[in-house]
Amino acid sequence: MFLLQIDTLNPIADTAAATSQTMQTGEELRFIELLFKGGWVMVPLALLAFMGLVIFVERYLTIRKASKDEMNLMLQVKQSVKSANLESALAICRNSNTPLGRMLEKGLLRIGRPIKDIEGAIENVGKLEVSKLEKNISILGIIAGIAPMLGFVGTIIGVITIFHEVSVKGIIEIGTISGGLYVKMITSATGLIIGIIAYVLYHILNIMVDRIILKMETDAIEFIDLLEEPGK
Repeated sequence: MFLLQIDTLNPIADTAAATSQTMQTGEELRFIELLFKGGWVMVPLALLAFMGLVIFVERYLTIRKASKDEMNLMLQVKQSVKSANLESALAICRNSNTPLGRMLEKGLLRIGRPIKDIEGAIENVGKLEVSKLEKNISILGIIAGIAPMLGFVGTIIGVITIFHEVSVKGIIEIGTISGGLYVKMITSATGLIIGIIAYVLYHILNIMVDRIILKMETDAIEFIDLLEEPGK
């Protein structure tokens, strides 16, 4: 009876020991170590991540600067135009150093010409300012598409390498296959994470630009209405 109890306890002890060993192995895994195990594909992925971060920060600061509240600018320009003080209005626009200021400045310089000419000049400047705001944003969209595919390529290359080793040895070892696969899947996971983040940042910048475009169009219409008032 005593021997039977010992035999029953042995599998439990073995299971506990295996679980303990697995937990110790899991604790030994470090995030940085996993990244380094991803292979050479991690280098271009790191470059894509760095490039995307630099582009986002630079564009975000530029767009934030362009989207600052310009209610005072439009109010001052309207007051100067109503008082027929065009020089003051031009000076206000130049000092603002914003897309709206440059649009209004072009319109003020065309005062005296037909309204259609003024509208065309403002529209052309607006398109130029929008293209400046959107500069390099499309690269974030490209990164969002390339990074996951590049990570998947890294995983495929790793799998090919694993099965090549199996074919050379002629023996299928579960440890070799599973160990190699979890390492090679790191590139796919990294590529997906970079792609998702780049996709989100891309749309954040586009939303910010769309808000500026709407504000510029609204103020341009208000400016044209001001010029069409009697006596202007």
